[in-house]
Amino acid sequence: MNSSLYRPNVGIIIFNKEAKLLWCKRKQGDGWQFPQGGIDEGEAPKEAIYRETFEEVGLREDKINIVKENEKWINYDVPKNKIPKYFSLKNRKFKGQTQKWFLAEFLGKDEDINLNCHNQIEFIEWKWSSYWHPIVGGVDFKREAYREALSDLLPFLYKHFRRSNL
Repeated sequence: MNSSLYRPNVGIIIFNKEAKLLWCKRKQGDGWQFPQGGIDEGEAPKEAIYRETFEEVGLREDKINIVKENEKWINYDVPKNKIPKYFSLKNRKFKGQTQKWFLAEFLGKDEDINLNCHNQIEFIEWKWSSYWHPIVGGVDFKREAYREALSDLLPFLYKHFRRSNL
């Protein structure tokens, strides 16, 4: 597989004290998804996830605690007819995205979540969902990537709750 066909991207799975996940509805009306976004040139994945998390849901570093950065990159293809909607003109050369996923604990209050803090608003609504809901309730062509990320990161969520409930 040629990685130059996939746009480098980061995604974040943010969980609250009840192990529910932050789940956001796209402004474009194309379903629900996790916060995610492209990695700028020269930017490390961890830097990108902090930037994207603030831009998309208004949470700065002091409101999330990264529990785990997934070891591997996960690819997904964007259907050809949706590429113009998902990629800016300069990124339409890509057939999909390759993502580095992060699992993060939410340290704030619900009112800290702000979908309107950036000039490019991505989401119009958010909610807390059950852990496996995204693989059935998300954008259809991202579901397998979500299944893989959620499966990879689940042991670290369990470990986090075992430690914090001692």
